Amino acid sequence: MHFDLKIYHPTKGVLLLRFSAADERDARRQAKGKGYTVLSVRQSYFSLRFRRAGGSFLVHLFGQELLALMDAGMGLIEALSMLARKARDPEVQQVLERVLNLIGEGQTFSNALASLPDKFPTLFVATVRASEHTGNLPEALRRYLAYYRQLNGVRDKIISASIYPTLLLAVGGMVILFLLTYVVPRFSRIYADIGEDRIPALSHLLMRWGQLVTEHAQGLLLGLVVLIAFFIYILTRPALRAAVQKTLWRLPRLGEQIKTYQLARFTRTVAMLIKGGVPLVSALDMTDELLQQPALRDGLQAAKRTIREGGALAETFRAQGLATEVGVRLLIVGERGGDLGETMERIASYYDEEIAREVEWFSRLFEPALMVFIGLLIGGIVILMYLPIFELASSIQ
Repeated sequence: MHFDLKIYHPTKGVLLLRFSAADERDARRQAKGKGYTVLSVRQSYFSLRFRRAGGSFLVHLFGQELLALMDAGMGLIEALSMLARKARDPEVQQVLERVLNLIGEGQTFSNALASLPDKFPTLFVATVRASEHTGNLPEALRRYLAYYRQLNGVRDKIISASIYPTLLLAVGGMVILFLLTYVVPRFSRIYADIGEDRIPALSHLLMRWGQLVTEHAQGLLLGLVVLIAFFIYILTRPALRAAVQKTLWRLPRLGEQIKTYQLARFTRTVAMLIKGGVPLVSALDMTDELLQQPALRDGLQAAKRTIREGGALAETFRAQGLATEVGVRLLIVGERGGDLGETMERIASYYDEEIAREVEWFSRLFEPALMVFIGLLIGGIVILMYLPIFELASSIQ
């Protein structure tokens, strides 16, 4: 495998090098063996790089590179200047130069980041602002990077679990499409001279489909393209996406897991902000966008009003559905112990483990069931194609 490493050398500066290694750890070991300080590692899958919807500036990579340079002994201004000078992407260079100019005008680092809200999320800015009171920016960056990895851990597990079923569906769909559009029409020609009374009913329907494909191939192909384009257009409509989300939320088990996933992101974010010194109510104000379900967002607004009036956090979260029963019990313990940030971190980890168990259970059940279904479907088509031959052979005997 190939890995693209952004590295720092005391004499050469920041460089982008490609290493061939067995895994990421091996790539890092090779770079350190040559005297480089590794800033970031990215596996190179394709030579063609696709541009992300949010642009090419990635906050977590910026934080990782800045942390590595500061750990190497650089100051903030020197590290930012180094990253801006060596940036290959014009957008990244422009963002960093803008931050440097604002700092040069006398603004704090957090205010400079806050002036670019489309590049730096509120949480990252709040983390940096909290570090300005303690004077420990590297520790704040480590905390944000750990939060980023944990926040995306469950999502990565879901994506990994969906790869095999997706490939199975794609391959099975192509085989079925090949049988229905290429093999079945040719079998229908072979059976054209056989009387319909000698062909079983299901096989007859399959042969009629083959004749339809043979006679109207271009029209069917055009109709398929139009249908796919129509579905793509419909799925890009915000109103339809919102309707699909509401439907998924109403499903008994899936809706509960989606709610738990959103609560995990919400709770982990609040925990990080509290650990960074942000007051509880201010932390809740920064996390509105993490809750997409209307009921949860309305519950959060009501919870903030209750907490401002002096209400207990655990009972408020219970009443507004912002924590499960286990989460409420842990919150009660955290309120008594005074370590609310650590308690909410444990609650988020519990939610993540619960979702991971559900994903593993579903993948173990769904993958064999999907394989059996596709196998039966393909096998049924093949049997229906050959069934008239078996019937004809038995009649001759």
